[in-house]
Amino acid sequence: MNDTIRAFGYPATLIREYDHWVVLLRPAQPTLGSLVLAAKSDVTAFGSLPAGAHAELQQITGAIETALGRFVGFAKINYLMLMMVDPHVHFHVIPRYEGAREWNGREFVDVGWPKLPDLGHAIALTADEIIQLREEVAGHFE
Repeated sequence: MNDTIRAFGYPATLIREYDHWVVLLRPAQPTLGSLVLAAKSDVTAFGSLPAGAHAELQQITGAIETALGRFVGFAKINYLMLMMVDPHVHFHVIPRYEGAREWNGREFVDVGWPKLPDLGHAIALTADEIIQLREEVAGHFE
């Protein structure tokens, strides 16, 4: 796995692995259920991914949207490809909703709703919370 994938806590954050991609729980949660969809390739440009990686996105995004719909009941979903600090191809997957969601006694407010997501207000999860939330979200994938 590349350095970007490891930077997001792999393997502890791994929800699903595909041929070209991994779905990871985002350790800092700007909204409940935030994920990282990261290419396993070492390339640093989206257009440089192999054709199979692009084709696989349809299957993966469908699975993500179904799982997060079941888990958090989002109103919208944002796929943010920022790649400024972590250079390998990846998306921050941010479920968006009005108001708050509660999980494990904590409140997760979508501070940016209905505008841009506010990644600076992310809730950092403990190691135990990462494991618990990862398992709960993974349970909604088919």
